Order: sequence, then C-alpha cells, then structure tokens
Amino acid sequence: MLRKPSHKTAAVLAAVAGLTVALAATVRAADDATGNPMQAQIDHGKSTYASKCSHCHGPNLMNSGTITPDLRAIPDDKTRFVTTVKNGKNNKMPPWGDILNDEEIGSLWAFISSRRKP
Repeated sequence: MLRKPSHKTAAVLAAVAGLTVALAATVRAADDATGNPMQAQIDHGKSTYASKCSHCHGPNLMNSGTITPDLRAIPDDKTRFVTTVKNGKNNKMPPWGDILNDEEIGSLWAFISSRRKP
C-alpha cells in the first residue's frame, strides 16, 4: 500500500523541482540561441575584445601599421596568451590582470582562437 507523502516531504520535493527548473533555465541562458555554450563564450569574448582590445589590436584582430601582432596568427598556446594578457608584454602591452577577470580572459581566448588562421 502506498502512503501519501507528508506535507513536509511534498514541500521538499516541490523545492527541489523548482531549483532544478531554475538551474536548467540558467544553463540555457548561458548558451546562445543555438544551444551552443562555446558559442556563448566566443560571443562574450568578442564583446570584451571590442571594448578592451580593439583600440590597439584593431577591430578584425589586426591593426596594420602598428607594433601589435596579427592576433589571427598567434600560437595555439592558451597558457602563454593568458600570461601575456594578465602581465602585459615587453613594456608595450599593458597588463590587464587587474582589469579583466579569468572568465573574461578565457572568453577572449575562445574568441581569438575561433578566428585563428589555419
């Protein structure tokens, strides 16, 4: 014979169900319209790049006539990229470690990597 759940048990189950729905909605919100979480990270990196990096590195990852490198041709080395962004380089690129958090730098890497020349 099945017993009817107590009000306390029902309330706990309802709360768990509500949290599960909220968590699923949060995960979907982090994805882009196609449901691709990597694309959402690339899009975030593109936005960060436009506001923080493009004035020196150019709107298309290159700025001819300057000392900045063509970012489409940077090595496939995330550790080196993160270190350079955080600490700056050769007293020419300023450090961004106090301005950009790890998530923003990771998104920048995702964006720039997605545009790398083969």
